Amino acid sequence: MPMVWSKSGSHHAGMEKNTALRRGHAALRRYRVSLPNQVYHLTTRTMARAPIFANPTAARAACACFVNPATLGDATMLAWVLMPDHAHWLLRLGEAEGLKALVSRLKGASACQVNAALGRHGPVWQRGFYDRALRSDEDMQVVARYIVANPLRSGLADRIGDYPYWNAVWL
Repeated sequence: MPMVWSKSGSHHAGMEKNTALRRGHAALRRYRVSLPNQVYHLTTRTMARAPIFANPTAARAACACFVNPATLGDATMLAWVLMPDHAHWLLRLGEAEGLKALVSRLKGASACQVNAALGRHGPVWQRGFYDRALRSDEDMQVVARYIVANPLRSGLADRIGDYPYWNAVWL
């Protein structure tokens, strides 16, 4: 539905709802394409940005899911880091399923394990996720270094080896 503007430059009241729908989760999905064998950099946040993974028990439970072949299916996790309130994943999508299904399984499995480990229930992750497909000429190792250096940039560690919740296939 196109935006309708009045002579004063403001839009009609009925258009505000349409604009709001373009933001948030709908905007994240607007141009999303899942391509088999494509490498994606993904980011997802905890519900209300709660620092759930500052708890080592919760962090270990989630990390186990990020490397579990049953959770990944035919996708390949190339690098990841778990921060107190979000996660970054660099993964190569497989042939069997799309990005949305894979991320849903990663978030669902890790939420179940975290809730079980903490003796709680309820959502762990926010709905939606951010994704960026890497260009074919883009160096995956550079992106992986950026991902695993997240704890350094945020002041959680002085050296990457001091931070326990990350991995990369190149190491």
